[in-house]
Amino acid sequence: MLLLKLIYYPNKLLRKKSTQINKINFKIKNIIYNMFKIMYKKNGIGLAANQIGINKRIFIIDISKKKNKKLIFINPKILNKEGEIFIKEGCLSIPGIFKILKRYSYIKISALNTNGNYFVFKTRNIKSVCIQHEIDHLNGKLFID
Repeated sequence: MLLLKLIYYPNKLLRKKSTQINKINFKIKNIIYNMFKIMYKKNGIGLAANQIGINKRIFIIDISKKKNKKLIFINPKILNKEGEIFIKEGCLSIPGIFKILKRYSYIKISALNTNGNYFVFKTRNIKSVCIQHEIDHLNGKLFID
């Protein structure tokens, strides 16, 4: 069993670009399981693997009120983005700090699921913002930059 915990700014791992995942195995699935446990415990809506000290290109989101709409993205790539939205963002790794940012209102990305299957995901507004925030994490960028 992995003992993973949230890491906080200014931990240098948050600034490190995450690496691609070559094989989705039990270890990767266990990391994802633990990511959801941590995110829900901290009342978050998104979490990147490097926020728990894992330097892999994985992020999860669930913006539902009942926390029953899990989305998992492995090796995500932005395919298209357009429009703009201004939104107040925060981050589990930088508690108590919020900032209004300009983001794309629409985003289209590709990623792998936990079965290793490629998929394309399109979304707008809050999900779009959440995805952009998490992809920034995977690239070592923070919303306070």
